Amino acid sequence: MKSDHYIFDVSIENCGAYDVKGKVLRKIQIDGNKSLYNFAQVITETFGFYFDHCFGFYDNFKRYHDSRKAYELFQDIGEEPLSPTTQGVKKTKISQAFKTLGEKMLFLFDYGDGWRFVVELKEIKNSEKRNLKPVILEAIGKAPEQYPRYKEEWDV
Repeated sequence: MKSDHYIFDVSIENCGAYDVKGKVLRKIQIDGNKSLYNFAQVITETFGFYFDHCFGFYDNFKRYHDSRKAYELFQDIGEEPLSPTTQGVKKTKISQAFKTLGEKMLFLFDYGDGWRFVVELKEIKNSEKRNLKPVILEAIGKAPEQYPRYKEEWDV
């Protein structure tokens, strides 16, 4: 049985209270039949984060709440999504959300801290194998700590 494997560049941006030093990127290969929920889990774990917050994928990087294409965990857990057109992440496959090479979406993780990741579809490969585990093809830069200790805590 054939399956398409999607290759993404996922980079983390400066966000809120956390300063990201230099380029931090992960090249991830994942089966296109996996859900956006599975993809989000792979992204967070790849950067050394706990998968412990709500998240969404958006096509508007500046004003994510104005996205035409939006997928949120809120939709799946019965909370109110940003808009009536927002879809869930548990049943939406990667291949449904990302259709063309070069397509980019904002992956916003943890709405409180506002971790922002740029997810860009770089390549789609046909494969005879199905449901291969996700693979990290390349890792550039050191990921920031998800929960860095504050200086005041060190002085105690």
